[in-house]
Amino acid sequence: MRYLITLRVTSQPATAPPAELMAAIAKLGEETAATGALLDTAGLSPSSQGARVELTGGKLSVTDGPFAEAKELISYAVFEVKSKEEAVEWASRFLKIHRDHWEGWEGQADVLHVFTP
Repeated sequence: MRYLITLRVTSQPATAPPAELMAAIAKLGEETAATGALLDTAGLSPSSQGARVELTGGKLSVTDGPFAEAKELISYAVFEVKSKEEAVEWASRFLKIHRDHWEGWEGQADVLHVFTP
């Protein structure tokens, strides 16, 4: 089963991410790659550099970022796992790393099943 996990930041300290956080993220990335579960991952530019295409009332509109949401989408990962629970576990581990290594950082991960043929 394929899952897309998106990460949003809801509160971020003014300090740069600590080196310990980056090392822990790299270690988790190596582990997920070694298991074969991680298919793709990347950080995302701020919404100020993006656009939103919307269909409302039969009309298309394009709005340049930034978007009004307080929660900024900052990264994604695609996993191939046996269950939703396994995908949730990987997402939880990623958030726990942030909790343990960057005091004051808060965010959320959405775990979404990807339809496949």
